[in-house]
Amino acid sequence: MREAEVAIVGAGAAGLSLAHRLARPAPGTRRVTAVLLDAPPGPLRPPERTWCFWEDGPGPYDSALTASWRRLRVHTPAGRPLEDDISPLSYKMLRSTDFERLVARELADSSDVRRLEAAVETVDAVADGAVIRARDGEGRPVTVRARWVFDSRPLGSLPAARTTLLQHFHGWFVRTDRPVFDPGTVEFMDFRVPQPPRGLAFGYVLPTGPHEALVEYTRFSRAVLSRSAYESALRRYTTDVLRLGRFEVVATETGVIPMTDARFARRSAPSVFRVGAAGGATRPATGYTFSAVQRQTRAIARALSAGRTPEPPPAHSARSRAMDAVLLRALDSGRLDGAAFFTRLFSQVPTARLLRFLDGRTRLDEDLALGLRTPVLPMLHSAAELLWLPRTPFPRP
Repeated sequence: MREAEVAIVGAGAAGLSLAHRLARPAPGTRRVTAVLLDAPPGPLRPPERTWCFWEDGPGPYDSALTASWRRLRVHTPAGRPLEDDISPLSYKMLRSTDFERLVARELADSSDVRRLEAAVETVDAVADGAVIRARDGEGRPVTVRARWVFDSRPLGSLPAARTTLLQHFHGWFVRTDRPVFDPGTVEFMDFRVPQPPRGLAFGYVLPTGPHEALVEYTRFSRAVLSRSAYESALRRYTTDVLRLGRFEVVATETGVIPMTDARFARRSAPSVFRVGAAGGATRPATGYTFSAVQRQTRAIARALSAGRTPEPPPAHSARSRAMDAVLLRALDSGRLDGAAFFTRLFSQVPTARLLRFLDGRTRLDEDLALGLRTPVLPMLHSAAELLWLPRTPFPRP
């Protein structure tokens, strides 16, 4: 049996971020021994994915970034571009494989944190800790005992909620024959695509050079689309809207992010905590997760170094979650035109301030001022409806 003070289950954004922090303790702080359990190559290991987030100034992962930008653009349904400089923020793109390499280098130099390839089967509470039972790539049993366990594996099903939408997307990494992309500007939300009767749809373009970009079709709705429907939407977007001309698809990316007002339990046993999306880190109204994961893992690392109970803090404030619940209800009910709503916000609010709002970092007076720019009656109707709506289960897609 292997023993450590901390066991981290899962090597996604949350698991890697926490391992990275524990491998680089601040000078003079208490050191923590940890094991990062990562599934062996195979079906349990997630495919390569892209994380995007905004940050003020340099960050700990800058050396692994694919690209970063200071300008964001939104296209209205009528085709009018709304472009803004988000300084002092930067919008950053991080590929999971590059993040894994960065963390692997840190762990190789650390005597406190080690990585173990094993598929976790059970996490059982015991006196003063938990025991993890897993199997390595050869099927041999592996047992780890830890004082604290941080489990970042996806939930089997979502908690009961009043409203659950799915942010689902399919993207192409493209290389064009001619220089068609502006490497300095992200196409943050492009509403020049057909809109569904409920929810919304938009294009999303992350240019990494004049000829290269990740181009995605994203939709907020109750159900995902077929692969052929995503491909058809992307063909129309790249051909009719972006007018890319001849291009090659060098890779693809597909994802589904639940956007829900469910309550996520952050503690499943006295010494076992859920982190990342499984612990409620996903912002309900946007699907962004990475920045909240950084706040969670930073707080956990500080608590461990101080010898305190390292329960992850709520990823988002009660006020943010309440506002998100109203927005989700308004979108799901069809009372709110999603494309018109976001177009209005980006046309009337400086983009840097709007990003701070989406990250839950605005003051109450700023939230109230932004609320005045939303359709009041649909929002009030949706807020009132939430008072009597029951919370019902939603199966994990």
